Amino acid sequence: MILHGNKFGEGKPFIILHGFLGMGDNWKTLGRQFSKQGFEMHLVDQRNHGRSFHAKDFNYDILAQDLKAYCEFHKLEDIILLGHSMGGKTAMNFATQYPDYVNRLLVADISPRYYPVHHDPILEGLTSLNFSEISTRGEADKALANYVTEVGTRLFLLKNLHWVEKGKLGLRINLPILKENVSEVGEALSSHATFFKPTLFLRGDKSEYIGPTDESIIHRHFTDAEIQTVSNAGHWLHAENPKDFYNAVVQFINI
Repeated sequence: MILHGNKFGEGKPFIILHGFLGMGDNWKTLGRQFSKQGFEMHLVDQRNHGRSFHAKDFNYDILAQDLKAYCEFHKLEDIILLGHSMGGKTAMNFATQYPDYVNRLLVADISPRYYPVHHDPILEGLTSLNFSEISTRGEADKALANYVTEVGTRLFLLKNLHWVEKGKLGLRINLPILKENVSEVGEALSSHATFFKPTLFLRGDKSEYIGPTDESIIHRHFTDAEIQTVSNAGHWLHAENPKDFYNAVVQFINI
């Protein structure tokens, strides 16, 4: 089974991997901008997300294997690879396991270290959505607000809504499997994993995902890494300050 990807543009292949509970379409606006720089964009849905297949196995080794199969299927090599949050962890695992495929690596607001589970309220809220009673996005938003107070986060989560059939909403994500394997999302990169090619870590200045203690961890695994901070941005730095995020990425990949 091959991952679903939204492909557009011409030039050097550039793959973007979304975060937990996201999808490739979250990156459509930035992806269009990157494509104008001369890149063939691939906005990929990871397994159990978006329009990609559902499967019971879910960990970073498997997610990296999925990406390798995608690259083989589309005959991609010498790629630019960018991943945000969970997608950043997949990108790190892929680059360290299959370095010949990657020209440059970009990781958005995540470190190679372990992160404890912190998605419980969100997963409880999504589980609570009763689609035998909920028939509009507004009703879903109102129900989810009991668990997730931040409006932007709810809008992000509700992008997973789709019409399963006429008049019946549902979620694209494989929620039961993601709940069962949520601890895998925070798993650390293998202690022996290394990548020697140019790598850029971007962090939001209002985010705590990459702190001072993470810098030595990053450089231990990624010997040619630089770390830059995007101002006026939290964990969703690409959405909160897309202009500075775009400029940092373009400067790095066009060197």
